Amino acid sequence: MTLIYSIGIYLFHLLIRVAAIFGGKARKWVDGRKDLLKRIKSEVDSTKKHTWFHFASLGEFEQGRSVLEAYKSTYPDRLILITFFSPSGYETRKNFSLADHVFYLPADSAFNAKSFIKLINPDLVFFTKYDFWYFYFRELKQRNIPLLMVSSIFRADQVFFKWYGGIFRKMLSCVTHFFVQNQESVVLLRSIGFDNVTLSGDTRFDRVVEIAKNVRELPVISYFATGNRVLVAGSTWPEDLERLLTFQQVFPEWKMIIAPHDINPQSIKHTCDVFSSGILFSDLSDYKHKRHLESDHQKKRNIDMDLAYQDTDTEADLIPEHKSPVLIIDNMGMLSSLYGYGDIAYIGGGFGAGIHNTLEAAAYGMPVIFGPNFHKFQEAKDLLQAKAAFFITNGRELISVVEELMDYQVRLEAGNRAVGYVQQQAGATDRIMDYVKEHFQ
Repeated sequence: MTLIYSIGIYLFHLLIRVAAIFGGKARKWVDGRKDLLKRIKSEVDSTKKHTWFHFASLGEFEQGRSVLEAYKSTYPDRLILITFFSPSGYETRKNFSLADHVFYLPADSAFNAKSFIKLINPDLVFFTKYDFWYFYFRELKQRNIPLLMVSSIFRADQVFFKWYGGIFRKMLSCVTHFFVQNQESVVLLRSIGFDNVTLSGDTRFDRVVEIAKNVRELPVISYFATGNRVLVAGSTWPEDLERLLTFQQVFPEWKMIIAPHDINPQSIKHTCDVFSSGILFSDLSDYKHKRHLESDHQKKRNIDMDLAYQDTDTEADLIPEHKSPVLIIDNMGMLSSLYGYGDIAYIGGGFGAGIHNTLEAAAYGMPVIFGPNFHKFQEAKDLLQAKAAFFITNGRELISVVEELMDYQVRLEAGNRAVGYVQQQAGATDRIMDYVKEHFQ
C-alpha cells in the first residue's frame, strides 16, 4: 500500500508540473518548491526548537488561526514555523507577523519528510482539519513528536472507514490527539479504535467572532455603501452571477458588493461583463486617492497664495463612481470585513462543488443566502434550522427570499439568530489550549 500511495503522490505531482506549463496556481505551486529544502536549511536554525503549524490553504489557515494566535500569546518566546500546501495560503500569508518562518510544504516522500523535520526541529505540531500526509506523519511518530489535529471532521464515506483504507488508518495512528468538530466524528474515530479524541467544536467560530469584534475600517466601502441597503456576495463563482443579476434587475435600489472566489483576470473580466454597470474596487480606490492628492495640492496652492481655503467637498463627492450599483472586489483579504457593510449576505459556491464560509457573515448578524449544495457543511444546516439562513435553487427563489427580508423586523430577527448561533458555538480554541497547557508546558 505504501508503494501505491507513493505512486499516487508522484502522479499527482507530475500532473501539477504539466499544468504549471500553462501558468496559474500550478506554476506558483511548482516554483515555490524549487530548491525548497536548501532555502529552509539556509533560513532556519535547526539547533532551535520550533512549533510547526501546517495549513492546506488559506481557508484552513483562517480556521486554525485562532489557535496559532492563542498559542503565541501563551508562549511568546517559542518560535513559530508555518507551512502551506496551496499557493492560496502561502502567497497571502507568507509575511504573517506571528510566524518566524513561512514555507511551502515539500512534497510528501520519505526523503523529504525526514529532511524537512530534521531541519525545522519541531517539538509540537498542529495540522488543521484534514490534511493528511503519510510520510510526514510517520516521521513525526518515529521521532516521538506530538501531532495535534485541530478542527478535524470525519464522515462515514471517507477512506479511513473503508476496508481498503489501511494506509490511511496508519496515518491516524500517528496523531497524538484529535480535536473534532462534531459528535459524529467522535463516534467514527472510536469505531476504528481511536479514543484519543476530544469534541472541541470548530475553531472557525472563535475566529469569526474575533473578526466581527475588531471590524476593519474600509473607507472606500463605507462611501460606496452609505445610505443604501447592501447585499454582499462573497466567494462567488460564474454560476452564482446569473442569480445575482436577477437580483439587481428586480431590486435596482439596492447596492451590491461582489467578491469573486478567484480574482484572476479571467474571473474579474467575466464578472465585469455580467455587471457592465459595476466598478472595480481598485479603480474606485485609485480614483479616490488621485482626487485626494489633487485636493491636497490645491489646498497648499491656496495657502501659498494667502487665499482662504474652504473644503466644501465630501468624500462621496470626490468619488462620482460611488453611484454605481455594483462594486466588484478585485483583491484578496477583504471579504471578512466586507460583511460588516451589508444587510444580507449571499455565499457563493452553492451551485458548484459546495458553499464557502457562511460563518463570517453570520458573525455580523446578517441573514445568509446560498445555493443548494450545502449538505456537507454542518454550520449551514444549523443556520437553516435556526431560520438564520435560506437556500435557493434559482433566481426566482432568491427574489422571494429577499422580498421576505425586506421587512426590517424579519431581517433583524434572522440576523440575531445567526449571530446567536455563532456565539453559542465559540470556545473551541480555549478547549484546545487547555489541553496544550496541561500536556506540553
